[in-house]
Amino acid sequence: MKTKKVGASASPRAIGKEVNSERKTPDLGLRCCADAVCVRVFILEWRCFRISKVTHELNEEIRDKEIRLISDTGEQLGIVSSEDALRIAEERGLDLVKISPQAVPPVCKLMNYGKFRFEQSKREKEARKNQHVVEIKEIRMSPSIDVGDFNTKLKNAQKFLTEGNRVKVSVRFRGREMAHTEIGRDLLVRFAEACGEMANMEKAAKLEGRNMSMFLAPKAAK
Repeated sequence: MKTKKVGASASPRAIGKEVNSERKTPDLGLRCCADAVCVRVFILEWRCFRISKVTHELNEEIRDKEIRLISDTGEQLGIVSSEDALRIAEERGLDLVKISPQAVPPVCKLMNYGKFRFEQSKREKEARKNQHVVEIKEIRMSPSIDVGDFNTKLKNAQKFLTEGNRVKVSVRFRGREMAHTEIGRDLLVRFAEACGEMANMEKAAKLEGRNMSMFLAPKAAK
């Protein structure tokens, strides 16, 4: 790459510009590889540090002088050297896996690591599948709600509760309705009583501005 000579009459800004033009740093960003995070080290150069997704040290990666070895059936095989443990693993067609690196000496186990990871992934998938996220559903009413609409909203709230969600029931007062907030309170009490078999009143009716709200939570399964 050709560079221009910096003359004595060149301004400091021009000198800095030419020097910086020769020190182009690579654009590593986060695009080096799919399972790596690239960081800048402002000392001498740019470096890319790989963050391994593997949570255990395996086989030749284990470099401790001595380890406590456990068989694949859970049998204690005593304290042996890493070389002997790796030899035993190879003879049995298994992997040597460090399961407790903080112990002194570290604890390693013989296992089929590929099968272990597959079963672990399967369990995590099942746990996510069965996990239920509790949501807060809201039911809104007016003080002058008719019986039909009240029953419809009540049915919706009962459905939410049976699904394991919390329910916020609120009454909105408009204009002169603010002078008769007791009507809204009675309405909320009736609503809570109608849901009494499947829900507990988590928070009693409370007036905030023009809204009066209460919270219902599903009863724990016996």
